[in-house]
Amino acid sequence: MTTEHPGTLAQPIPVEEIQKLLPHRYPFALVDRILEYIPGEKAVGLKNITFNEPHFQGHIPNHPIMPGVLMVEAMAQVGGFILTQMPGMEDSFFAFAGIDKVRFRRPVVPGDQLIMTVEVITVKAKRIAKMKGFGTVDGQVAVEGEMLFSRLDFE
Repeated sequence: MTTEHPGTLAQPIPVEEIQKLLPHRYPFALVDRILEYIPGEKAVGLKNITFNEPHFQGHIPNHPIMPGVLMVEAMAQVGGFILTQMPGMEDSFFAFAGIDKVRFRRPVVPGDQLIMTVEVITVKAKRIAKMKGFGTVDGQVAVEGEMLFSRLDFE
C-alpha cells in the first residue's frame, strides 16, 4: 500500500481490496472503505449505514438503530485489516478474544456514516493483539472500547 505520508492513503482502500484480506461477507462485511492506514499502528475505516441492512427489520421497528454488537464488530474488522497487513501475519484470521470498556454514546441510524479509528496497543507472539477503537458519526463518538484478538489457525 502506497502512502503519500503516514496516515494518508494516496487513495482510499475500497471494499473489493478489503474483501481480499478479510473473510467477512454479507451481511457481516461491515467495512466499506479504509480511509487512513499507518502500517502496524492504526487504521480508519468507514461503514455506510443503510436502511436495507437486515438487522433494521427488527432492531427497532419504527426506530431503526444499529445494534451495538455490530458497531463493535465493524471496529474489529478495521482491526483485522491492520493485523492481516503485519509481517508474518498475512493470510491469518484473528477472532475476538475479549472486549473491555465498551461504551455506546449515541445511536447510529440509517443514513449515518460510522467512521472507525482503531489503534494497536500490543501484539504478542503474532498470536494475541490488543487494540483500542472508537467510532464517530458527524464528529460525535458513538462507540468506543478495547478489543482483544486471538489468531486462529484453520487446518
